[in-house]
Amino acid sequence: MFTRLNAYRIMWVLVMFDLPTETKKDRKSYSTFRKLMMKDGFQMFQFSMYIRHCSSKENADLHQKRVRMILPSKGHVGMMCITDKQFGMMEVFYGQETRKAPDTIQQLELF
Repeated sequence: MFTRLNAYRIMWVLVMFDLPTETKKDRKSYSTFRKLMMKDGFQMFQFSMYIRHCSSKENADLHQKRVRMILPSKGHVGMMCITDKQFGMMEVFYGQETRKAPDTIQQLELF
């Protein structure tokens, strides 16, 4: 049965992290974590916050699992899933100016 994609089914995965960068090894770990997330389709929203658009909860679960597999040995990492509807209600500011939230990625899916 075809499930219609809508703003309540489409998900966003948010990954927020605070990783140490004091030593060369720490910086390498930080860099590797970032690069692997970007390779999996995450994009930077803020310096330590990356987001990824997912077509369903099942797809979001897959990407969360991938992040769990690349977690660095030190630091704090938080993940959260929100619906596209919730993401669209976000207020984004640059200084005191309001900015439009990032557009939803248009994605073609073949079943």
